This record gives sequence, structure tokens and C-alpha cells, in this order.
Amino acid sequence: MSDLLMSLILVVALIGSLAFGIWVSIALFVTGLVGVLLFSNAPALNVLATNMWSTSAEWSLAALPLFIWMGEILFRSRMSKDLFSGLAPWMRSLPGGLAHVGIMASGIFAAVSGSSAATCATVAKVAVPELKARGYDEKLILGTIAGSGTLGLLIPPSIILIVYGVAAELSIARLFIAGVVPGIMIIMLFMSYVAIWSGKNRDKVPAKDPAMSFSQKLKATRTLLPVTLLIIGVVGSIYLGLASPTDSAAVGVVISLFLSWLFGDLNWKTFKEGLIAATLSSSMIAFILAGAAFLTIAMGYSGLPANLARWITDMGMSSYALLAALTVFFVILGCFLDGISIVVLTTAVLLPAVQAVGVDPIWFGVYLVLVVEMGQLTPPVGLNLFVLQGMTGRDIVYVSKAAFPFFLMLILAVVLVVVFPDIVLGLPQMMYE
Repeated sequence: MSDLLMSLILVVALIGSLAFGIWVSIALFVTGLVGVLLFSNAPALNVLATNMWSTSAEWSLAALPLFIWMGEILFRSRMSKDLFSGLAPWMRSLPGGLAHVGIMASGIFAAVSGSSAATCATVAKVAVPELKARGYDEKLILGTIAGSGTLGLLIPPSIILIVYGVAAELSIARLFIAGVVPGIMIIMLFMSYVAIWSGKNRDKVPAKDPAMSFSQKLKATRTLLPVTLLIIGVVGSIYLGLASPTDSAAVGVVISLFLSWLFGDLNWKTFKEGLIAATLSSSMIAFILAGAAFLTIAMGYSGLPANLARWITDMGMSSYALLAALTVFFVILGCFLDGISIVVLTTAVLLPAVQAVGVDPIWFGVYLVLVVEMGQLTPPVGLNLFVLQGMTGRDIVYVSKAAFPFFLMLILAVVLVVVFPDIVLGLPQMMYE
């Protein structure tokens, strides 16, 4: 059987399974089973059992449910509201005023959540009613929150970077550090757009609130102290080398539970709801990862990753041409699949190919997250769009139009990290070399 035919069979099996509406994880297992049965003499069930165990027993994966649980705890606490009240005094004097609060709040919450949808929902819960009551343009409000909610995928502790790190067998701590500067850059791009838009649409921006003294601003900022302590406890322990990502996740859960209890938000009902939600999300991701690992074995038997890498090398494509093609490919995928599914589906196949043209795997991980972030803003499967649609009652088309300028800002971010790779690699190299 030719390599092309074997690869085609796998692709048809996967796309066919997804087209029938089968869960992504089941589709991965089915396709992997087809590959093992057709391309090898190995006992399929033994390979499946061994692979599922080895994948689920990865110690680095223990950070995943812990970070998800931490985000669920914070989602049900008053700390999300404190983010808005603590940031508002500092944002009111900027062009665009309090429209910047949603962006900054998303950036901060992303540093203790790791999830795009959780970041978007938490900030929207507080910021949308507050900003609408103050007379801010609704499209600007929804666009800023939809766009900045994607920061939950990039700013550490990022769940999707953990998934990529496990799939690509890379240091999760390095990936976390690599995501810091690009995350800050995206915040600055979003805030720049809001400032420019506000300057051109002065009639849609309400009058600035009365000025506050520096001491009043500092007093209001005290509400940010609990979240700041949590960020220092979680992210700081990783950067200082005091804890691994898994250890810091456990620290984060303990601090989150303590702070939630301290503010009176922790009771049996919220504890149980957060734990169940975290369990469901973690189980889904773990099942997808196991299916992807099984499919990787099948692809190894078919020779698809090696053949693709050889084909791209023989084509003589430059890294820029390859990344341009991949960006279009990932944006299209993002219209139909969620971010984690995209990462686990493509990493095993594409990583050898991009390394063949000299692309650093750490850099590629951050690039991959950036293009997956775009998928959070593209219908019909843009999770952030669904979150805002459910919370505002606006249709998906309206929310998509509001988010489109921030989609363009993410494209600009991709261009910048491609042209200036040190935006991604500079901090990890400085800390580890």
C-alpha cells in the first residue's frame, strides 16, 4: 500500500468521523484503530491499552485539572468583581476610558485561570453590565472582552500550552515563560486599537469620570491584592525555580480556596459546582489527549509525519512561506474545531515538518497558541463568541462583527512574532542560558 493511500485513508477516516458529529476524542480513537489494523501487525487492543495508560500517567498532566479547578474557584468568587473596581481608577484617564478595563482584567485573570472561555465569561460577567450602564458602545465592549478573553490561552498558566508541551515532549516551564512577552504585546495591541477607535469615534465614548487623586487610586487598588498574591504564588514560584508547573498548580488551588473562603464565597454548593465543572473539563481534555496519542502511533505506522516533513523539505519552502500557509490552515480549522483539538490533531504531524525548516519548537508552540486564539473569535465554533452570545442575548453574527477588529490584531501579533522571533524566545533564553 502506497504512503499516499495510507495517509488518505487516515484523513478520510478522521474527517468522516468528525462530519458525522462524533466526539473529537472518539473520532481520534476510531481513526487510530483503523491505522493500527491496516498499517501494522501489532495487536490493536494491546496497543490501545498501553498507549492510554502511558498517556494518562504523564506527571506533567497533573497540572491540568488543578489549573482548571483554580479557574473555576475564582469564577465563583468576588475576586472577579474586585478586578474591575481595582483597575477602573487607573484606566479612566486613558483614551477610551474604562473600555481598557476589560482588556487589563482579562490579562490579569488569564494569569490565574489558563482558560480562554473562563477568562471571557468571568470578565464579561462584571464588565458588560458596568460598561453598558456607563454608556460605552456595545460593540466595543463585546469586542474587547471577546478578544482579550483569548489571553487565557497564552498567558501562563496556559492549559493549551500544557497540552502542547505534553504532546511535543517539551519543557512546560519554558513554554510558560515564552508566552509572557507575547501576552503583554497583545494587551498593548488591543489597548492601542481601543485608543485609536475612541479618538475617531468620540461621540460613542462617554465623558470621563471625575479625576481621582493618587492616594484614592492606591486605596481602590487594594482590591487587587488577593489576585496579585495568587499570581505571585502560582507564576512566581515557576519563574523563580521554586516549584514545577504541577506543584505551583497545587499551590494555586490552595490559595484560591483560602481566598474564596476568606471572602465568604466558599460554601459546599460553590465547592461542589467548581469541582464538578473542573472534573468534566479535565476528563474531556485527557480523553482527547489519549485519542491523539493513539492516532500518533497509527500515523507513525503509516509514515505520514516523516513523509510530510520530507515533502516540505524537498519543496524548498522557506520558513516564512510555510508559516503563512499554516496560518491560513489553522484559521480555517479554528472555524470548526476547538483549540485543544487543533493542537493535539496537528502537533505530531506538523512539528517534524516545521523543525525540518529550522523552526524552534518552543517558538512554534507560542505561534500555535496565537493562531488557535483566532479560532476563539471565528464562527461557527468560536467559544468566546458563544460565551458572549449566551450572556448578552446578541446573535453570533453581531458578536462576530464586534470581535473582528481584535481578530485582525491577533493577525498582526502573528506577523510580529514571525518577523521578530525574539519576542517569544528572548525571555526563555535569558532565563535558561
